[in-house]
Amino acid sequence: MHKKDYKQKNSRLKGLIKGLEKSIWQAEKEIKEFIESGEILYEWHKRLCTAEGTGNKTAIKMTVVTKRFTDFTDARKFCCHVGAAPFSYLSESGIWSRSRVSQRVDRGIKALLHMATPVVAARCRGKLHHDCYERKAAEGKNKMSAPNAVRAKLVHRMFAVIRNNQDYQKDYVNALV
Repeated sequence: MHKKDYKQKNSRLKGLIKGLEKSIWQAEKEIKEFIESGEILYEWHKRLCTAEGTGNKTAIKMTVVTKRFTDFTDARKFCCHVGAAPFSYLSESGIWSRSRVSQRVDRGIKALLHMATPVVAARCRGKLHHDCYERKAAEGKNKMSAPNAVRAKLVHRMFAVIRNNQDYQKDYVNALV
């Protein structure tokens, strides 16, 4: 490619990238203003962000995907929706196959949870997530079994925060135990 053509394409692409970055920034600003305008939505967002592994974008995506936690009231059903719960398969002839995660999942929220999984598993040494990750890896299970277990724990934790209407507590002990 000639230098002149390269410079023209480069400047045009940089202009497009700046325009897209500005649009993303504007959309994120509008989302933030919308969350702050609603009292309940703002409280839920703050509570979701207190859970380990849940950041701003994950909390927003969880709220949107669950439609303010009205479409999914059960964490187990949501785990199925995001591909954190494997299903076993039994054919008509009675042959079992290994457990697999459905391919019909919400890939957007699954990707956010997948990015949070290694961070939580590595950062929280001696904690529940890290122990779960290490235990599943040591059992010699499928390589995605350990991240799926941690993803499911993250989902259950987020649903518990909303269900109990209180911030996440690292050293929570159930009063019934």
